[in-house]
Amino acid sequence: MRFTIDHEASAPPFEQVRRQVADAVTDGSLAPGSRMPTVRALAAELDLAVNTVAKAYRALESDRVIETRGRAGSFV
Repeated sequence: MRFTIDHEASAPPFEQVRRQVADAVTDGSLAPGSRMPTVRALAAELDLAVNTVAKAYRALESDRVIETRGRAGSFV
């Protein structure tokens, strides 16, 4: 799964990441048990601050879309 950021969009980058991941889970593009990229790796890929991606991951965890298992990583 490849995520993108539209810097011209009205939605902030963390919300764009959150929405894209949630939509991918809903439509089956990201299957349950799929490992998510690390926060640092996704931030580097999208040219975002680490804290921006971390904020999106925290929101996804709060929504029970992903689960973070410490050093093992984050999973759908």
